[in-house]
Amino acid sequence: MIDYSPLFEQLRNTSLEHWLDPLPAALDQRLALASRHGDLPRWQACLAQLPDVESPAELADGVRVGRSDQLDDTSRAQLEQALRGLHPWRKGPFELFGVHIDTEWRSDWKWQRVAPHLDLHGKRILDVGCGNGYYMWRMWGAGAAMVIGVDPNLLFMTQFEAVRKYLPEAPVWQLPFTLEDLPEPTEGFDTVFSMGVLYHRRSPIDHLLQLRACLRPGGELVLETLVIEGDETACLVPEDRYAQMRNVWFLPSVSMLERFVRRAGFSSVRCVDLNRTSTEEQRTTDWMRFQSLPDFLDAHDASRTCEGYPAPLRATLVATR
Repeated sequence: MIDYSPLFEQLRNTSLEHWLDPLPAALDQRLALASRHGDLPRWQACLAQLPDVESPAELADGVRVGRSDQLDDTSRAQLEQALRGLHPWRKGPFELFGVHIDTEWRSDWKWQRVAPHLDLHGKRILDVGCGNGYYMWRMWGAGAAMVIGVDPNLLFMTQFEAVRKYLPEAPVWQLPFTLEDLPEPTEGFDTVFSMGVLYHRRSPIDHLLQLRACLRPGGELVLETLVIEGDETACLVPEDRYAQMRNVWFLPSVSMLERFVRRAGFSSVRCVDLNRTSTEEQRTTDWMRFQSLPDFLDAHDASRTCEGYPAPLRATLVATR
């Protein structure tokens, strides 16, 4: 498991120093529960199989660590076998010593669309629903001083650990919590990201209020979520599934979403990206062999989901507390 003692040291003399009381015990409790997960021993065995090698990383234009010539064929095969043991890989791609992890999502495309609108230099960042940490590495590569992500999924945490093995000094941390499980953040962050989370929340306004509470005055929210076309009165509440996802509750229009964000106490609300998800951006790969977006769309009309709803359209909003 991750050694969080360097994180505790980094929190000293910051606005999050009060976390030093509840956070270690909360982590111990969560990791004790995690140890009962049936797949965890197999995932931990994959981590133990990762070869030891040191190399600087290139994170400004992707997440690439090391060169292929730093490992012999046997060690590279060992690395690839260990990483494949952590299937499925959703967010990425990653490149580790010549092993290319072709993830389900081309998350680098989304980052390229959003990053020009952000200034992360020297910022303390919270990434809510961080998954395996792909975007956190991009945030650090963009100059962030510290990045903390929260996601309760233990496979994603293990994938993050696999990458972090080769970036041990980075001030990038994943906590195996939900946002609600975190100690009180008391305005401790300069920037908060919530990407691909809002539509899974039964109460979107409450989620926005929680995100606001994490931000210092003047801090910035980066919010990415599913939306639909329409005016400020338009929204979609799926009857059951949306694109085969059970836990999708509310898809507003961009105008309605902007109103939500303003009502939650944000200003300077602006949509910086609106993008129809393509089957080139989200698809099945050798590193994610389950069904993906092409299977969730109408076989005869790619503008509709298999349930008959509008196909996925994603908006990214930026706003100021």
